[in-house]
Amino acid sequence: MDSVRIRQMFPDDVPAAAHAEAAAFLEVDRMGRLWNEPEPAPPDEASRRRWIAGMGHHLATDPGGCRVAESDAGEIVGFAVSQNRGGFWYLASYGVVPGLQSKGVGTRLLDAALAHADGRPGMISSSPHPGATRRYRRAGFTMLPEMRMTGRVDRAALPALDGLRDGRRDDLEWMDALDERLRGGGHGPDHVHMLDDLGLRLVVSASPAERPGYVYINEESGHSVLLAAADVETAEKLLWEALAHAHEETVINRITSGNQWAIDVGLDARLDLGQTGYLALRGLPEPVPYLASGHHL
Repeated sequence: MDSVRIRQMFPDDVPAAAHAEAAAFLEVDRMGRLWNEPEPAPPDEASRRRWIAGMGHHLATDPGGCRVAESDAGEIVGFAVSQNRGGFWYLASYGVVPGLQSKGVGTRLLDAALAHADGRPGMISSSPHPGATRRYRRAGFTMLPEMRMTGRVDRAALPALDGLRDGRRDDLEWMDALDERLRGGGHGPDHVHMLDDLGLRLVVSASPAERPGYVYINEESGHSVLLAAADVETAEKLLWEALAHAHEETVINRITSGNQWAIDVGLDARLDLGQTGYLALRGLPEPVPYLASGHHL
């Protein structure tokens, strides 16, 4: 649409972009709702604040990857937030308000994000929305179907664990090296953001030189947020550690076909398996063992 222009995102745009995000993803959640899930609701104020804080982090870290679509009335009607981390690129968040979907706005936003990638290998956590999946595939991404596991953890199934400890800031160097091995680039400042700003609990392998691995756990919800390991045994231990902190209902997200180990852990914990969106990859193989984060991939 000629009446919509794509431009750089600025800090003052973030609250308006949060409104566009809420509208765009409410529709996505409704489309992807499973039969046994409640009707999706708009994000609460705490979720909105977290999204705004996350976008502030991306703007401060790599502002050139942050774009908005602005109508001729000055309304923010879409956004695409992407980030370069060394030789790796990812799309952190992307959406268009429902009334302007399938009108070319999303394509123009994605084109701007991919131009920022400048040929880097990249990763996107895609919703099942047909418009998004079409754009990603046409842009040359391999679409890996994702699964998720939900339910209440059977506490009697939790194993005794050893070889793990709480993570520290001085672990981030080897964690970035592991990230580069698995996905082609480190998380860099995103590790600091998750650890310091988001206050996530970091659990790591006690022997990172031999068997590196880590998991971030949201202690408020009890969910694992991001998991990476050099081998399946370490990955399984880390996921069990996260499940041990789960509250009533938990979820293991973004399980791709190469990460069957995560399904096995979830089944042993008496969780249910279902389908969700896609992990879209360009220029890199499927990361294994790895469970991607939503906003930091």
